[in-house]
Amino acid sequence: MDQFTINLLFVGASFALYIGIAIWARAGSTSEFYAAGRGVHPVTNGMATAADWMSAASFISMAGLIAFTGYDNSTFLMGWTGGYVLLALLLAPYLRKFGKFTVSEFIGDRFYSQTARIVAVICLIVASVTYVIGQMTGVGVAFGRFLEVSNTTGLLIGACVVFAYAVFGGMKGVTYTQVAQYCVLITAYTIPAIFISLQLTGNPIPALGLFGDTAGGEPLLTKLDAIVAELGFAEYTAHHSDTLNMVLFTLSLMIGTAGLPHVIMRFFTVPKVADARWSAGWALVFIALLYLTAPAVGAMARLNITDMMWPNGGIEGGAVTVEQIDNDQRYDWMATWQKTGLLDWEDKNQDGKIQYYNDKSEAMQALAEEKGWVGNELTKFNRDILVLANPEIANLPGWVIGLVAAGGLAAALSTAAGLLLAISSAVSHDLVKGAINPSISEKGELLAARIAMAVAIVVATYLGLNPPGFAAQTVALAFGLAAASIFPALMMGIFSTRINNTGAVAGMLAGLTVTLVYIFLHKGWLFIPGTNSFTDADPLLGPIKSTSFGAIGAMINFGVAYVVSGMTKETPPEIKELVESVRVPRGAAAAQDH
Repeated sequence: MDQFTINLLFVGASFALYIGIAIWARAGSTSEFYAAGRGVHPVTNGMATAADWMSAASFISMAGLIAFTGYDNSTFLMGWTGGYVLLALLLAPYLRKFGKFTVSEFIGDRFYSQTARIVAVICLIVASVTYVIGQMTGVGVAFGRFLEVSNTTGLLIGACVVFAYAVFGGMKGVTYTQVAQYCVLITAYTIPAIFISLQLTGNPIPALGLFGDTAGGEPLLTKLDAIVAELGFAEYTAHHSDTLNMVLFTLSLMIGTAGLPHVIMRFFTVPKVADARWSAGWALVFIALLYLTAPAVGAMARLNITDMMWPNGGIEGGAVTVEQIDNDQRYDWMATWQKTGLLDWEDKNQDGKIQYYNDKSEAMQALAEEKGWVGNELTKFNRDILVLANPEIANLPGWVIGLVAAGGLAAALSTAAGLLLAISSAVSHDLVKGAINPSISEKGELLAARIAMAVAIVVATYLGLNPPGFAAQTVALAFGLAAASIFPALMMGIFSTRINNTGAVAGMLAGLTVTLVYIFLHKGWLFIPGTNSFTDADPLLGPIKSTSFGAIGAMINFGVAYVVSGMTKETPPEIKELVESVRVPRGAAAAQDH
């Protein structure tokens, strides 16, 4: 059986499972559509949250970014896991006790203002749509490879699949589908990692294998450092980037995690307040399984790729030949990925070999001149393909490659569905029912939710054709936007009785606007290529990249909210009482509906 058929079998079986679950758990009421009828067990909810969370950015893109940068990109791991701790301790239980369906509903009620609710909807939609662009990028990469079509065709096929099960299932369908998707994606991520760890270090636990010795007795990371340094790249385990930017980026990811609406929504689906905290704890356990494996996947893949490009023992042994790439079965993965447009190479000096090295390094430029090389000939290696190509690079069995295909799609589609649900509930529940037509029927509200979801898919698919970065980088921008707009409003809403409606609205608008403008200045207005004034290689504010600006946006949000609140009317007594009742654990464990 050829690899294409195996891929179709694995992907087809997993899709049949997801769509079957979505139909079985189809939402019949708005309570089931938005919050799964509030009857989800904490372990089930933790697993669904983990699937919702471990998107294309985590599954497909993160290990690739770590692989090609090393230590400096470990910020993705620290920021995304640290954010869950903040979420579990500072937000989840209080929001669940408040007992509303959506984040913007909480903000509207807490700040006793329809304007605050609408501004929260806008912030939520901007962050969620940016996040969906990253997911659709991952969907395009995954479908493109495993259906052996171009990246663009893969993206359009993926958009149709997301539409099918997100629109019909609602939160009830999505919750149980995501439990299945978690099982598929974690199996698909860890099995190849175990195989590769055994191949390279003899240790079946990838996280331990990362610090183990290779067959020659040399520590794996020491060997990797030596090899990449020989080719003119920065040492894998050393710190090279700006420390201030690194701290701001980690902080931005952390507070962005705690402010992401599609994750917060999951905590409205559990029966009791205590269950919200347990859900966050279980989610962290399920997420840790992948996040502890990702650094090993990145390092081992980088070692395997470098060995494949220099199969005879480094520069002295000589580079891989074009004939080997064309005829050796071990290199078939290169031709397959070349079809997607995400991998390419060119024999620039016509010597029949493909030299892979850092042609921007001065030392390598001198060596290249001496050897007659005219630049790096591995001309394109999209970071988002690394995890999906990993089993092929390591020459693992066909069923493992098929399993990774199913896992990659599960990761991208599960988060896309959760985000689209957050967008649709914001539009239908908060905008249409809350502001435009309060007397709308349940049937009309569900129809509005599904139309909003369809529009969001079309917008995200269009922008996903020309994304502002790799999947994880685009997602990091969404975290920055959530950090700058939603997180401060939630924190001040729960922990400060001083912040009034005017202050909250001014803070959210200031944080969102400043962050969005800074991102557009670096990534292009509305993410349109070529319209940017700066780049992340040479940012506007010293070392601070657009992906790190969310933390500064959050500080601006807090500052503006406090200053404006101090200059305007005090919060009414009944709202102060409401804040106290949400924060202080008094009364029954069931959610209080205010």
